Amino acid sequence: MSSDSISITRPDDWHIHLRDATALQTTVPHTARVFGRAIVMPNLNPPVISVAEALRYRDRILLAVPEGSAFKPLMTLYLTDTLLVQEITKIKNEESVLAVKYYPAGATTNSDNGVTNIENVYPAIAKMEELGIPLLIHGEVTDTEIDIFDRERVFIESILEPLLCKYPALKIVFEHITTQDAVEFVKSQSDNVAATITIHHLLYNRNDLLAGGVRPHFYCLPILKRSIHQQALISAALSGSPKFFLGTDSAPHSRSNKETDCGCAGIYSAPAAIELYTEFFDNHGALDKLEAFASFYGADFYQLPRNKDKVSLIKSTWTMPENFMLDDSVVVPIREGQTIAWQINKD
Repeated sequence: MSSDSISITRPDDWHIHLRDATALQTTVPHTARVFGRAIVMPNLNPPVISVAEALRYRDRILLAVPEGSAFKPLMTLYLTDTLLVQEITKIKNEESVLAVKYYPAGATTNSDNGVTNIENVYPAIAKMEELGIPLLIHGEVTDTEIDIFDRERVFIESILEPLLCKYPALKIVFEHITTQDAVEFVKSQSDNVAATITIHHLLYNRNDLLAGGVRPHFYCLPILKRSIHQQALISAALSGSPKFFLGTDSAPHSRSNKETDCGCAGIYSAPAAIELYTEFFDNHGALDKLEAFASFYGADFYQLPRNKDKVSLIKSTWTMPENFMLDDSVVVPIREGQTIAWQINKD
């Protein structure tokens, strides 16, 4: 490995939003160009609440996979107050459906069908613990009296810690963590608790969102936090701990929906995800830590085989396009119109 090139086992994205219908023609190729697998979020409208629906959604995704790509979407069910325990049982026998996603009702995009009270889903969670099915958690409370910058910390204290006391063997992925509190919580738990870290929470903090004017394309949920929390995430990603691994939370929204007084939450990073993670690790002198974070730890946690083939990147600048088509509009990607230091080596 040299300072201007790197070859790693093909990475996986353990948290992605692909949307549906014609949007898949943009989102799926952007993810499939480099990632071997991706865990696809179920917050469609209506939500994906059965194995049969998840498999139909998977079929639509596969139709958009470019020819020659071996990309495999891994599906999830949306945890609602009324999700049938029988659907949890079906997951165990369907290798393409991997986990269940927990959204607190109203926490983020298309989360209105989420959990209103954790006790309502105890039967489903008990079955998940029994069968070893991971629960993927959007960890924020939605009480409007709680400061938006404190909602992850309060969720840990009021929901997550009691949940693990009741179901200590439950496999949990604390998704897109954003705070020092979350890092310390994950580190303190047993091996059945892990976390994904997005590239945008590693690269940016709330100054990027708010200083000098509100920038809607930096608005995401959980929201960007202050620098001290960003530094905790950076330390976790660089630590070499298998508890922390790659999950982009790439979430496309049309420009018109982002640039409004009630703009949608989400950052679209798929067109440059692995390149930006590589840039991040390189900037911190830790290219040797990239492969495990991007390609090993997630697969190991989900007890899936690591990918066999390799991806090569070279240190050569390129410019991110200012937008991409999304349905009948456009989506503005991360780092639009700016240079990125690394790119996929196509030779």
